[in-house]
Amino acid sequence: MAEPQSMDVPASGYLVVRASGAAAARAAILGGRGDPEDVQLLLRCPVPRAVAESGAKLTFADATLHLQPSGVVMLTVAAAKLSISFAELRPLMFKPVEVDAPLRGLFASAVAHVVAAGPRLDPHGLAHHLLGLAELVLRSALRVELDRVDALATRRREALEYMRAHLGEQSLTADKIAEALYISRRRLYQLFDDGQGVSERLKGLRVERAKALLADPAKAGRGIAEIARDCGFTSAPHFSRTFRQSTGRTPREFRERALRG
Repeated sequence: MAEPQSMDVPASGYLVVRASGAAAARAAILGGRGDPEDVQLLLRCPVPRAVAESGAKLTFADATLHLQPSGVVMLTVAAAKLSISFAELRPLMFKPVEVDAPLRGLFASAVAHVVAAGPRLDPHGLAHHLLGLAELVLRSALRVELDRVDALATRRREALEYMRAHLGEQSLTADKIAEALYISRRRLYQLFDDGQGVSERLKGLRVERAKALLADPAKAGRGIAEIARDCGFTSAPHFSRTFRQSTGRTPREFRERALRG
């Protein structure tokens, strides 16, 4: 499957949900107030050849269906007519969201029928039909997206728990963590795609463990090298360099300051 493209031209299999107005866009991305007048759904799906060459646009009181020559269908509906609030839609806003094949097929079929029979149908009833189609797509995509985010959060917690339980093992690597969780290395890195990555997260956990041990009066008799080994560092010099890079102090300086405090 193709990777997501821009918000204006979603790749096949991806939905993009947008809101009209700059205030609504800022609210969707940054949070806060600013409900939009309209919500736009963009989804690439098969359209009749004649439409693909010229495009087509059907406009009603509370809904507009625009089939673009690129094959992208844009369905615009009045936000006030939706039963789901703008705040609830925020997990979908302004980003490509993958849509499974059954929902894509249903959407494409509904759009094709509307385009074919639209001129002969009651416009008010057709507007309600398009609103219902938008509701169905939004609710289905939102449920899948929330489930996906929840599953990612659960797997991330499991990965972090495993790291913390095995920090003392110098052999702890991304491959070993992935194997323990029965996931691929690529999947593991997807769990930590926040810019820090797996190795940096592991290093940060080791430094935090070391800080706790160094600040514990009950561990004051333990040497720096011993604490380094307990936290999974390969050597005391490596531990000292890493610790100073993270905290601005050597382990010894940190311990002295913490115990005095």
